[in-house]
Amino acid sequence: MSVRDYIAVIVVVLGVLLVLAGATLIVLRALAEGKAAPAPVPDGPTGEVPVVQPGAAPVATRLLNAVKRTSAGDRLILWGILLLIIAAVAAGAVTFSLAGGSK
Repeated sequence: MSVRDYIAVIVVVLGVLLVLAGATLIVLRALAEGKAAPAPVPDGPTGEVPVVQPGAAPVATRLLNAVKRTSAGDRLILWGILLLIIAAVAAGAVTFSLAGGSK
């Protein structure tokens, strides 16, 4: 085995561990959300207040907000996938050619 193979194996193991850790965090969070929260008790008299419905946000804003609000589990899974891609490149399964033209 060459050094390249050792690096690929190490990166694959780290990638798989990150994906599994992220999935575990997501499952644990889902199990914790199953518990009912206590109902809030109002401090004063409850009156009818008109509710203004917000307008739809632009697509770019929604995508940016989705990226900003990724959970820890999702980030671990994404890093794991990135490491698995790097491992495929290191092992030679995926190659890149920076040559100028094609014939």
